[in-house]
Amino acid sequence: MFNLSSPKTLYFILISIIFTVQSEEYGFCQKSDQDMKTGENCGDFEYLSNKRYILYDVNPPEGFNLRRDVYVRVAVFVKNLNKKDKKYKWHLVLPPWGDLYHWQSKDVGPQVSLPWGTFFDIASLQKYAPVIEMYKFFEEYSSKNKRTQLDVTYILQNDEEMFKTGIFEDKNEETDCSSKLIRYRKSKEEYNGYFWNYSNITSKQMKCILFHGTMSNLEANLYPSFYRSVMFDHMEIPLHDSYGSKDYWKARRSMRYNSELYDIASEFRAKYLNSIDKDDNTERPSDWIKEKKKRNAIGGPYLSVHLRRRDFLIGRAESTPTIKGAASQLEKKMKEYGLKLLFVATDADKQELAELKSYLPQYTVLNYVPSDYVKNKFKDGGIAIIDQIICSYARYFIGTHESTFTFRIQEDREIIGFPPERTFNRLCKVKEKCSSSGHWEIVW
Repeated sequence: MFNLSSPKTLYFILISIIFTVQSEEYGFCQKSDQDMKTGENCGDFEYLSNKRYILYDVNPPEGFNLRRDVYVRVAVFVKNLNKKDKKYKWHLVLPPWGDLYHWQSKDVGPQVSLPWGTFFDIASLQKYAPVIEMYKFFEEYSSKNKRTQLDVTYILQNDEEMFKTGIFEDKNEETDCSSKLIRYRKSKEEYNGYFWNYSNITSKQMKCILFHGTMSNLEANLYPSFYRSVMFDHMEIPLHDSYGSKDYWKARRSMRYNSELYDIASEFRAKYLNSIDKDDNTERPSDWIKEKKKRNAIGGPYLSVHLRRRDFLIGRAESTPTIKGAASQLEKKMKEYGLKLLFVATDADKQELAELKSYLPQYTVLNYVPSDYVKNKFKDGGIAIIDQIICSYARYFIGTHESTFTFRIQEDREIIGFPPERTFNRLCKVKEKCSSSGHWEIVW
């Protein structure tokens, strides 16, 4: 039994109470910006937990496939951070999907706050970097009154002066927050606003940063002795540290899709395209870590094309062919490879798709039409992935110039092991040959 009248016992109880309150309420200490710049630490109350969280978001107009590339940049950053920093354990919180410009279907149900598990295999992602879904972050992170308060949010901005002068150099500099650029507002002692469509998230601090450079330069903004959660908005601005490197491809290979999406695509391939992995030499281990370098994938007996229309007819008019022009190029390749089946992934309307088929009467032209079950469970994002999977297993693939949808298919085909000449191809504006969209081969 404790002797409550003993000064030593009372001192021990007092210290325990202070320690507990500090741990439960903050889990870390509070310091000013000047303290951080001078490196002054928190003494006995430096963060009691060594777990740190990095959160991020991307410019709202950016699409599904560019956001997947941003993820690779951040995942490599967090993995390298954990290699370098032995004191803290950094976790990447996956930003929920939703409100994307190209997700306009009205018959798929709500397309907001979708977890990554809807589209990707989370366990596979975690074999590369320590990632968690947003709902897991809510469970782990302390909150008050069912509200989650982040420690700091950085709004990353391009330095427009660099674009005017054409002189680019690394920059990571705090600047005034412009009301025109900020999606947040201050209310009392915290900031409210757009946090992935969640009304229960706020931020204690908000800072605007003029930034130019690679992702690793953001390490200077983390201050793990003072911040437990750090959020970066406009994370599309930092560049890859090493695009196309072995680390890049490891992160990309870890991005296995939800297994049910593979099953749906495989069923379609087998039923309509006479394509199964064993015959096509496209079998893959269930664990991406066990994949080996190969270049002998055959692919199913069909040609696949990503035929982009809509906004590309205006924004990429100089490189986007007419339907008739595209049909002519496809016919040439179908003859060259002796194929009779053509799979089309496209945002073309029904009239344009019918026009394409009219120019290719000697071929079976197919596109994927999702069931109501698929539409309601996997939404526009999952349907797009099914299209991409089917394209990635074709004997020969032709993409659209400067399309991130095409880039992701090319990456998948590199991982599966196709010869590059059957992957890095694109539709030209006219019948004549045109340069390819770049040639980023896998590094093992």
